[in-house]
Formats: sequence, structure tokens, C-alpha cells
Amino acid sequence: MSACDETGEIARGTPGWLLAALTIFCGAFFLFQVEPLIAKAILPWFGGSAQVWTTCLLFFQAALLAGYLYAHLLSERVRPQWQIRIHVGLLLISLAFLPIFPAARFKPVGGEDPLLLILGLLTATIGLPFMLLSATNPLIQSWLARAHNERGVPIAPYWLFALSNLASMMALLAYPVLVEPNLTLRTQTWSWSIGYAVFAVLCATAAWRYRSLGTTAAAEAQTEGASHSTPPAWADRALWFALAAAPSALLLAVTNFLLQNVAAIPLFWIVPLTLYLLSFIFAFGSLRWYWRTLWYGCVAVAIAAMLLAMSGFISLNDFRVLPLFALALFVCCMVCHGELSSLRPSARYLTSYYLTIAAGGAAGGLFVAVLAPLLFNANYDLQIIVPVTAVVVLVAIGGRERHSPRRVLREAFINLAVIGLCGATTYMAVINYRQGAGALYLGRNFYGSLRVTDLPLATPEMQRRQLLNGTIDHGEQFTFPAKQKEPLTYYSRASGVGLVLDELGKQNPLSVGVIGLGTGTIGTYCRPGDAYRFYDINPMVKSIALNEFYYMRACPRETTIVLGDARLSLESEIPQHFDVLAIDAFISDAIPIHLLTREAFALYWRHLKPDGVLAVHVSNRYVDLEPIVAKAAAESGKIARLIENDSDVAEGISRASWVLVTSRKDLFDRPAFRKATMIDVPLNFRAWTDDYSNLWKVLRIRL
Repeated sequence: MSACDETGEIARGTPGWLLAALTIFCGAFFLFQVEPLIAKAILPWFGGSAQVWTTCLLFFQAALLAGYLYAHLLSERVRPQWQIRIHVGLLLISLAFLPIFPAARFKPVGGEDPLLLILGLLTATIGLPFMLLSATNPLIQSWLARAHNERGVPIAPYWLFALSNLASMMALLAYPVLVEPNLTLRTQTWSWSIGYAVFAVLCATAAWRYRSLGTTAAAEAQTEGASHSTPPAWADRALWFALAAAPSALLLAVTNFLLQNVAAIPLFWIVPLTLYLLSFIFAFGSLRWYWRTLWYGCVAVAIAAMLLAMSGFISLNDFRVLPLFALALFVCCMVCHGELSSLRPSARYLTSYYLTIAAGGAAGGLFVAVLAPLLFNANYDLQIIVPVTAVVVLVAIGGRERHSPRRVLREAFINLAVIGLCGATTYMAVINYRQGAGALYLGRNFYGSLRVTDLPLATPEMQRRQLLNGTIDHGEQFTFPAKQKEPLTYYSRASGVGLVLDELGKQNPLSVGVIGLGTGTIGTYCRPGDAYRFYDINPMVKSIALNEFYYMRACPRETTIVLGDARLSLESEIPQHFDVLAIDAFISDAIPIHLLTREAFALYWRHLKPDGVLAVHVSNRYVDLEPIVAKAAAESGKIARLIENDSDVAEGISRASWVLVTSRKDLFDRPAFRKATMIDVPLNFRAWTDDYSNLWKVLRIRL
């Protein structure tokens, strides 16, 4: 009788099961603690772009593949005694990477490919420790599988894979709730580094525990394989790969979709990744969770719901789409991982099985993070991956049910599903084609997918041109010549930035700095003698502002546009002596934290005149930014006031909130600022710094 039952649970008498479980749990926990930590550390260097997280995910998947490949080669090609020596030796070498502070030499200076730079930075900073953490699960399982209980029967400890994913999910959820709010980034880094050193000792102890295994890995494998199992067919391996690749690609595509269409806030990458891990826990913890009749019906509904949502049946620029896409993602991942778990081979092929899963996951991530931005001029990732996922699921179902007694009924169901999938996909493709065909400009790069379109309004005088990132409005302009210089959306003359530029411009020519170019709307306030200097990280935005919109062309004199992350650019420049510096680099509700820290505000004061005004755009549905700005102002002995204006949909004016910060005590006594209000800052509110930020505390929504 085997030491593991059909659910994969190991008998308590199995030697070393507790040590193996503890080592795997710690390895997975530290693996998923370092992911948000290192992403947070490098995010300011690349403009706070949501794509930084996607690139980090690509690295994590590639490093996971490297770890699984290392575990496979070590367990299959190396004698057991040398396996222990090599692994312990690498653990000792990896300690040289500690502490894991990113080196300043990796900071971009302009012109670099951000994707390659991020991948190189992560490899040099956490490459070896991350690979060894990744290898822990398959390597320890392979050692445990070769161990024997009292009856001398080998075990297949697949349940430990569920345990590792449980640890990963706990680490992921703990970071924004417990770690980030209470520890500075430097403390987090040191704490993780110390924890990794403790893990290295634990892993070395586990390796020493299994030092007496067999004679050679190859001989043991041949003996076990000859007596207990036949090698998996290549068709089975291909299905493993596909069932791992589809949910991985779907995870990144759904995350990107939510970040670009709703808001680039941590909630929208934590929730999808948590559900992805949860599906692994259920699928590999016990197949009792995977009742096929129920899940097959759920996946059909989930795929249909996503296809309909992307066809324009609901508004995507709304927080309420999160439950729809999150639930659909979980269902698709559950079915793919459930099928994957049911296809797991004997312990003899354990490491090759995990290697194939990791390869599939890396391939899915590679498609979304690297290939899609190169191949497509718009964000079509999710529209492609959802039907592909449906095909993979149908192939898995068809292969499983071909010998079923109810084969005819199952085949009819599959045929109907194929017909419905083809119809829904065709409809969605037509809708997206029409949207693309009607665009004046379509473009995509590392920083997002941009589209310029003319809004079909009732009269020529009211027609407007619009810049979209996904479904997020990034600026509008009247196309009627007489109204082209009228500032719209968040920059109207009633907005905080409009009021301050109009009021101060009555006296003398202004020197104005603007962080965030967009359509160049703020440029319409430029008067003869004024000097405007824009900072933007995205070269595609510069091209759009200069060629597709008229605000910048209407300036009486040529303006300056500086490409690169605004903070890094300002750090390298001499003081600009701005009269007004406007901070508007937020992509929808995205929060570039590095522009709101104590160090960032000190940089702004250096570039402003002593009586200059800092205007910070704080319009946000999900994050309360006002206390952050007000706290920084109070620390510097300056006055901060909030100015809000109402929306006027017919005139293209959006409701906007701006915080004006200045040392001029008389500014807010003027009639133009009579609506300015004070900002309440909680007594225990802690200022954000480069070393500390707490999004959870200012989040207006909760999990």
C-alpha cells in the first residue's frame, strides 16, 4: 500500500515530512515576499508605470523556470551526495547577494530599453537567491519522493505544491496589509535578507537530512521507472505546457486590462495573483475540490462573460468590473490547474512535470510582457488569450472524455461550445476592429496603449478629439477652430491649475514646469513671454501632443519637452526657478509614489521660486491624496489648500481636485481662490518618504 492516497497526502510516518514541509513553506513565503518588495524598490526609477509590475512578473516566471530546470537537472543527472554538496554550495554563494538593495548604477539616464534594464537589474540583484528559492519545492519533493517510509514504499508528495502556493498567497497578502504599512523599505530589505539567510540554513539542514539517498539518481530513476511507470507521452507534456501557459497569460492579461482600464493601484495586481495562487492550492491540495460537472459549466459562463464585457456591453472604466474579471480568472485558472493536477505523473517524473509547468507559465508571461507590445499597436492581449484559453480547456475536456460512456453527449456539448466560442470571438473581433479603424492614432509601448479618436457629437462646434489609454480619458480638445484653445477635462479655467496660472499670469511672464504632458492642455495657458517646460517619460505621448492636438502649437513661443522620468530629470538639472510647478503624472488613478515623497517635495521646492506655487493634481476615485500633499507642505512650513470644481459634460469639463502649495500667505485671500478649503490631516498621519509609503492607509476601498 502506498504512503500517499489518491489525494496525494503523505502518511505522518514518512521520514522528514515536517522538515520538508517547513522548508518548502519558508521558501515559497520568502519567494513571494521579495516580489512586491523589489518591485516597490525599483518602481520610482521607471516612472511608476504599471508595466514595471508586468515586467517584474515576467522575470519572476523566467527565474522560476530556471529554478525548476536546475532542480530537474540536479535530481536527474547528479549523484545524490553531489546534489547536496552543489545545492548547499550555491546557498552559501547566494548569501553574497545580501542585502538585496538595487545598485544605483541601474538607474535609467534616458534612452535605455526599460524592459531590458529592469530584467538586468533584477538578475543582478536577486537572480541567484530567487532561483534557489524557486528550486526548493521541486527539489525537496524529489528528495522526499526517493525516501521510504517504514514499509519501504516510495511517496508522491504533490500536496506540498499546494502548501507552497498557500505560503505564497499568505506572503502576497501580508505585504500590503502588514509589511508595507509598518516597515520602511530599508527595514523590509534587511528583514528579508536576514530571513533568507535563516532559510538557507534550514534548506541546508533539509538537504543534509536526505544525504544518504540511493546510489545514483540515474540508477534509482531507471529502477523505479522500470518497475512502476512508463514515461509520459509527448502529447501529455504538450497538454501540461498548454494548461500552464493559458492561465499564466490570462493572469497577466487580466491584470494589465484592469490596470489600464480601471486604475493602476496595488489592489488590481494583488487580487488576480492571489486568485491564481488559490486555484493552485485547491487543485493540488485535493482533487475533491475539482468537481468537473460544476467547473465545466462555470468556465463556459466565465469565458462568455469576459467576451461579452470586452464587446462593449458594460462600461469597463469602473471598479465594479473587478469582481467580474477576477471571478472569471479564478474559474479559468481552476479548470486549467484542475486538469493539470489530474494529469500529474508518478514521482519518477516529478521534476520534469514541474519544469514543464514552469516553462508554460514563462511562455504565457513572455507573450503578454514582451511579444504582445511588439506585435500589436493596441492592447489586444486579453481578447486573444480568452478564446485561446477556451480552446485549451476544450482540448483537455475532449481528451479526457473520449472514452466516457456518455461520449456522444459530451461531444455534443463540446461542439456547441466551439460554435458559441467562434460566434462570440468573431463578434468581439468585429467590435474591436471597428474601434481601431475609427482611431486617428493607435500606438503601444512599454508605458501603455494609446488611442486618439474624434468624438461624434451633435454639432460641429462641440466636437472634440480625445486621447485614451485603454478606456481612460487622458485629455480632450475641441476640433472647432474657434474653440481649440479652450482647456478641457481636468485643466479647465475653473480648475486649481487654471486659476493659479490665470491669476499669476496677470502680473508678469511666468516660468512654468509641468510634470506629465498628456495632450499638452496646460500649454494653452502660455502667453507671450512665458516659458513652459514639460516632463514626460513616454516618447509616444510627445509625438501625440505635438502632432494630433493643437494646444502645444498654439503657444506663442516654443515650449521645452524633457523626456525621461521627471524626478530623475529634475535631480540632474540646475534650479529652474519656476513660478508654478504642476504635478500631473498620474495615469488615471495610478499613484507614482516617488513623486509624492518628502524627498520629491524637497526637489520641487529647489526648482520653485521662494514665492512659487506647487499645483498637485489629486483627483482620484480610490486613493485619498490630499493628506499626503498637505503633510509635506506642513513639514516645509508652507500653506496647502484644496480647490475643486464641478463637471460640465456638455462642455467637456471634468470634476477636478487640485492642491495648491505655496509660502505666499496672501495668495488665497484673492477672490479667485475663495473656494479654496483647508485639508484635514489625521494626527497620526505619517509623511511618505522614499523609504516609507502606505497606500493601504489612504485607500478609499478595502478588500
